[in-house]
Amino acid sequence: MTTIVIDGIEYVKKDITTDYVIVRGDRASTFAGEMVKHDGREVTLRNARRLWYWSGAASLSQLAMQGVSNPAECKFPCEVKEVIILDAVEIIYTTPVARKSIEGVPVWEK
Repeated sequence: MTTIVIDGIEYVKKDITTDYVIVRGDRASTFAGEMVKHDGREVTLRNARRLWYWSGAASLSQLAMQGVSNPAECKFPCEVKEVIILDAVEIIYTTPVARKSIEGVPVWEK
């Protein structure tokens, strides 16, 4: 817990809940993560994964609402601390069920 004292008053840093979203870039690929900033086509995500290939969802819309039904067949690389997508063309807010599903997909690596 982070605290700071100003004029004898102790303040505690509040954890800010961020929305978990799927962002489709024009050329940058598709990512899922916690949206930290959105400014025009620039979107910053924290704790983000690239959605390279998914199985068990017909579209990103279904993925954002229901998650995947074939997690072992998905190709989602490791999570990164932060990514800035400069060419966002679509932002889809996810459900808690979909977030859990995306985060539960095993890390794909070569």
